[in-house]
Amino acid sequence: MEIGIGLPNTVPGVNRAGIVDWARRAEDAGFSSLGTIGRLTYSNYEELISLAAAAAVTERIRLTTDILLAPLHANTALLAKQTATLDHLSGGRLVLGMAVGGREDDYTASGLDFRERGRVFDTQLEQLTRHWAGETGVGPAPFFGSRPQVLIGGGGARAIQRAVRYGDGLTIGGAPPEAIAEALPALTTAWQDAGREGKPRLVALSYYALGPNAQQQARDDLGHYYGFLGEYAEMIIDGAAKDADTVRAYVEGFTAAGADELILFPTAADPAQVDLLAEALPQLRG
Repeated sequence: MEIGIGLPNTVPGVNRAGIVDWARRAEDAGFSSLGTIGRLTYSNYEELISLAAAAAVTERIRLTTDILLAPLHANTALLAKQTATLDHLSGGRLVLGMAVGGREDDYTASGLDFRERGRVFDTQLEQLTRHWAGETGVGPAPFFGSRPQVLIGGGGARAIQRAVRYGDGLTIGGAPPEAIAEALPALTTAWQDAGREGKPRLVALSYYALGPNAQQQARDDLGHYYGFLGEYAEMIIDGAAKDADTVRAYVEGFTAAGADELILFPTAADPAQVDLLAEALPQLRG
């Protein structure tokens, strides 16, 4: 299983160092991907712009939106152009994780109907496929041909249907290894039934905080970001890995569950967190 690291684009107080310096360190450390989290009504760095900045200072590491809230990008042709441009400029490193999201305030701020987001997303996936394939005159073409790598957020039946028809697999955030193990057989069966070649990718997301202030970092960041969930936010805070042993246990658990990649998202914006995570994972270089 590959191990990626999130950019702290949603961590309060993030600045240039938390994107540019962080990206350089992550690539040097051997992480497989840089991930971003998408929100609108929050004081975070926008994910495509953050990944463009990271792309400019790296050469090999993948650039993964985990996830981009596609229906908020109402101009689908422009979204196709933006993502194809990033994919082309980065040499084909974009992995476009997309879903609909669950925060109504993001849609209200956009003047969009929250209740229609699933239907809009289905239409977008079809349109994006056509734009990237060169059927509409919207360019450039993605670096490796017909589209960037696409992952659909979620592990339910609808997400699997979308992944099989339009994507390369699933990304499942905030779920334990057991959820990955449960989704994998259904995804694989649907993939084979549709006559898709190869095997689908399955990416997991988890949080970490390392160092002497790990507990407080997790509480400050995740408590703020997920505060709208009430008591459930406490479960997310408690679930963040806060020491090297727990990080390694998470890696072992998701590996055993069959995930292809685990992206560990930080709860602090200090680029030293990249080094702390790398030190906890000697297999990065091995």
